[in-house]
Amino acid sequence: MSATIHHSRQLQDRKSRYKFNFVCLWLLIFLVEFVKGGLLVTLLPLYMGHRLGLPAFAIGLAFALQYVGDNVLRSPAGWLAERLGFRMTMTLGMILVLVSVFMMATVQQTGWLIAACAIMGIGSAPLWPCVMSKITDLSSENGNYGTPMSIIEIASLGGAGLGPVIVNWLSSRDSYHFTFDMLMVCMGAVIIVALCLPGRGRKREPAGAAHAPEQHGIDEGCSNKLQMDEANNRAARTGMNRIRYYARLIRSLHIHPLLYPALFMQSFALGILTPIITLYVVRELGLTSAYFNALLIGGGAVTVLGLIPAGRLIDRLGSRIFLRTGFLLAAAALIGLASTHMLFWIWVFVLCTGFSYAMILPAWNALLAHLVPREEKAAVWGLFLTLQGSGLVIGPLVSGRLWDAVSPQAPFFVSSAAMLSLFVIHWLMTRRRPDLK
Repeated sequence: MSATIHHSRQLQDRKSRYKFNFVCLWLLIFLVEFVKGGLLVTLLPLYMGHRLGLPAFAIGLAFALQYVGDNVLRSPAGWLAERLGFRMTMTLGMILVLVSVFMMATVQQTGWLIAACAIMGIGSAPLWPCVMSKITDLSSENGNYGTPMSIIEIASLGGAGLGPVIVNWLSSRDSYHFTFDMLMVCMGAVIIVALCLPGRGRKREPAGAAHAPEQHGIDEGCSNKLQMDEANNRAARTGMNRIRYYARLIRSLHIHPLLYPALFMQSFALGILTPIITLYVVRELGLTSAYFNALLIGGGAVTVLGLIPAGRLIDRLGSRIFLRTGFLLAAAALIGLASTHMLFWIWVFVLCTGFSYAMILPAWNALLAHLVPREEKAAVWGLFLTLQGSGLVIGPLVSGRLWDAVSPQAPFFVSSAAMLSLFVIHWLMTRRRPDLK
């Protein structure tokens, strides 16, 4: 009897820790995306361009360094989190972001502002690898990744959407200093939340049945190959040995090689539209900025409202049908947006795009979570997210070239082609690996 009570209390304590840790991760994503969205979309372009009169090249260079630092360092940040623990890695990163916001608020020299943006990218690099790794760890017992991934996407989209709106409202009514102070308060709260994360824990034995290879698409020998002794860990900290470490890590995953270009195309399809979508709607379709905001709100609302139901269905039915449907629907909607000027069809295609991403986002992350091994979760997530984030860096560069050299509709057709390629790649992957539902 006492053993049953003790076991019941252990389960209750585990559920309580799960909920607490998940809330911390949700707050981290929401607040950091809120701060970065407010800074990069609204505050910094106005502050650096309008208030300080900096040239467009300086603003573009600052933003580029932020994106490069965030994406390139995600894999090293994930590797570091496995060694120092999530609490220390996240806290150090968020302190760097706070320092960067303080620099933006107090200095006006171009070089220092560019450096502040670079520091913000470096500091935010551990965010997604740590969060995704921890969610994978927390959900590994039941293998249901769809619902938690959809909830995290709500935090990301909500923060990235509310940040620019609230910062724009504050900047139009108060001074820039008040807005910077508010963002620094948010980052202070982020640091407090990061300190509540679990520290460096002991590695769990890979023999548990809860994360069996037949359930999660991991080969039997993967965990053993990923276990490295202390000598190898020390060697991986330097130069060529670090490169060998990642090469060995990639080989040990035993995943379809087409997954790597798929990671790039998943964000490239979105990144290629980011810099030209506003210009296309206003110049080519003749709509006002206010109408464009209404389209964004409508499409975003469909995505956010669809994330939770999609996540729950993904846990029941698997990610396969949602990814295939989402890729095809997004490809068709993007072609439609490039081919019509009728307001009714524009709304239909925008809402279809939002609905498709409500299926794609949690299903894609759930698929990746099934491919992540028990050992080196943060390092593997960092590698995946680095490859995925590269599409957001390359996409805008290709977009401008296509707009100038081909046509304003060309970026939409290329984005649609990327979605169709993802459909084909996913079909080939699941054909070879039927265990990936």
